[in-house]
Amino acid sequence: MEEAEDKAEYLNSLFQKVYISDIVERHNVRNKAELDELVDVLASAIGSYTNQSKLVRTFKSVKNKSISDKTIKNYTDYLIDSYLISKADRYDIKGKKHIGKLAKYYFEDVGLRNARLGFRQIEETHLMENIIYNELRVRGYHVDVGVVEYYETKADGKRGKKQLEVDFVATKGSEKYYIQSAFALPTADKVNQEQRGLLRISDFFRKIVVVGDNIKVRRDENGIITIGLRNFLLDENSLKL
Repeated sequence: MEEAEDKAEYLNSLFQKVYISDIVERHNVRNKAELDELVDVLASAIGSYTNQSKLVRTFKSVKNKSISDKTIKNYTDYLIDSYLISKADRYDIKGKKHIGKLAKYYFEDVGLRNARLGFRQIEETHLMENIIYNELRVRGYHVDVGVVEYYETKADGKRGKKQLEVDFVATKGSEKYYIQSAFALPTADKVNQEQRGLLRISDFFRKIVVVGDNIKVRRDENGIITIGLRNFLLDENSLKL
């Protein structure tokens, strides 16, 4: 297809006539409008932490509708089973365990996601994160979203627990990678911000920052590797460079 309008129409047709229709028929969904609205909410919030309870509150506050935790769980399970979305669980890197009920949902196909929202929410940072997540899974990795917990002494002398996020923890057998998605690193402060979580990890698995710029692969004095998105996607050995 040559024209953008034709492409958008085709993607929307796939969403409604194939995916949604199949889910409604297969699972005997009685309220298709609710399912459609949940898809819109998830499409608008890729890369954001959420869970059933938060989605219930969103429906109540934004949509002015009451919906149960169980219904939300059923709908998200249907969307996962149909390969529309995928769930990344929250993982405590130091404690080596999954924590809490918060998770992130990503779309298996960002074109379908963009078409669903009428190409109105093209946030490059979130879409890049989604694309990196998809690429890691295509390469056979199990992907979680990482959390690094540590204690910090406050100005009043009291110690408090803090958390830093690592976008992805990718594992496959004995392989493990910690990966940050950063659309741009224009300043030293931004570089420090992206590396803070990685620097708090004490093991020796590879730590990588993927940036939107087309740059040469480089490694700093802390062993953190920075690689451009294009290089990361096109080189199947990019994690090992």
